Amino acid sequence: MSSCDGNCSSCGVSECGDRKQESLLAAANPRSNVQKVIAVVSGKGGVGKSTVTGLLAVAMARQGKKVGILDADITGPSIPKAFGVSECSGADEGGMYPAISRTGMKIMSINLLLDDPASPVVWRGPVIAGAVKQFWTDVCWGDVDYLFVDMPPGTGDVPLTVFQSLPVDGIVIVTSPQELVSMIVSKAVQMAEMMHIPTLGVVENYSYLLCPDCGRRIEVFGSSHLDEVASRFQLPVLARLPIDPAVAQACDSGQMETLLTDSMAQAVDVIGRL
Repeated sequence: MSSCDGNCSSCGVSECGDRKQESLLAAANPRSNVQKVIAVVSGKGGVGKSTVTGLLAVAMARQGKKVGILDADITGPSIPKAFGVSECSGADEGGMYPAISRTGMKIMSINLLLDDPASPVVWRGPVIAGAVKQFWTDVCWGDVDYLFVDMPPGTGDVPLTVFQSLPVDGIVIVTSPQELVSMIVSKAVQMAEMMHIPTLGVVENYSYLLCPDCGRRIEVFGSSHLDEVASRFQLPVLARLPIDPAVAQACDSGQMETLLTDSMAQAVDVIGRL
């Protein structure tokens, strides 16, 4: 503005182009050394976001990387059960220590702090968002090459808190083959753009079912619309995951780390180039 004196601290014009946006990034716990943060998001629930988060983490760990998972889905946490962990490693004056899985992955979730994992978390949005932020500021993650954040669906308080408070390096969008995938991807991409965070690509879950008798692919949810949507937003398709009873069984029994992760090769390659 022509009358600007350069003193932003006393300026009441919020639209001023010279005003520098104040960073809302929260400082990580002093005992944390996290190199890359990857958020796994979706515009709606029920698309298998936690499963994709787990598979990405397992695939990256098999590349020899030190991996952590921050379960940001406070009201619907599923990561601890999928990995067979039930409590944190402890706490001291420096903060809380995440649970350690069988293969050495670090996991933090609200279910690790509840006396009864089946108890509902009946909190308002700001309290939930504050808890997620504390998983970053109060948890001693130690040395982690890749921290995957399993996000709740939508674009509410928690996604906003994560994108503003954590140094997110990129997001992976999870979708299903249904026609509303365009709307789901659009919402996620636009929010990431608003937060100036790159979208790394799209994973389509429940893409097809392999017939156990003949091996034919059955498109249970109809023909996929992913290619045209990915082309529209100029995003790579990172994986197409089938409906697989073995995945559900492994998650239910806490054996996610035993699953094959060949289907995640392209996603791991893209994330590894960050």
